[in-house]
Amino acid sequence: MISLDLTGRKAVVTGASKGIGAASVRLLADHGATVSFCARGQEAVDELAAYQPPSGEGSVAGYTADMADAASTQAFLEAVDANMGPCDLLVNNVGASPSRNFLYMTDQDWEELHQLNLMSAVRCTRHWLPHMREQKFGRVVMIATGAAFYPGAALIDYAATKAAMVATSKALAGKYGPDNVLFNSVIPGLIRTDMWDRAAGELAEANDTDKESIYERNSRGVPQRRYGTAEEIANGVVFLCSDAASYITGSCLTIDGGSASHITT
Repeated sequence: MISLDLTGRKAVVTGASKGIGAASVRLLADHGATVSFCARGQEAVDELAAYQPPSGEGSVAGYTADMADAASTQAFLEAVDANMGPCDLLVNNVGASPSRNFLYMTDQDWEELHQLNLMSAVRCTRHWLPHMREQKFGRVVMIATGAAFYPGAALIDYAATKAAMVATSKALAGKYGPDNVLFNSVIPGLIRTDMWDRAAGELAEANDTDKESIYERNSRGVPQRRYGTAEEIANGVVFLCSDAASYITGSCLTIDGGSASHITT
């Protein structure tokens, strides 16, 4: 029988104020994990930290942190260690995806997104990897994007940083498999989050239509003819963190309603 029970496990989810991050926090706690998360806004942190898992087994604690800043990230890591202890399950979710023109992007634009999307994952992983190795158990999940494989010019720096996350995950999987520390990436497709809701609103306004029409139009390229939900991505996160995925590492779990048509090797 497949088991997704995470009772006794300690999890960390970065950038979890809403969307995929928040859904992952709730579902990990629902399956018994003790979960710590961070976000930049205190109000969002307080709201999610108040979540009570129906099972009563898991728990949730929140922290404010700017994961693009090395000092703020370090303070978050130390606070988690002091209050929860070192984590067993790390979900590197934090990230931004600004749409901008390559010719007008500065070095600082590139560097800031690099710090947030990639270096936050590097810093968190580097911090807890020794503990995972020592106890011969660990799960690290990178929340990437389909744009890592199908990059577009409007999100060029986003795609570059997320592709780097996938490469980092695969490299570390090969190195630390003997320690039973497993590294995998989740590749979401079109997921109905606040980010896409804002984009749909802008498109609707520009085209004198409504957001639902934009969603319906964009969904035509998805075999399931709809956007996915944050909860459907969280399902994949919990699976990769569980014992059910004990022989899966270095993989990319694509959750996109069938949109991707490439064959991986």
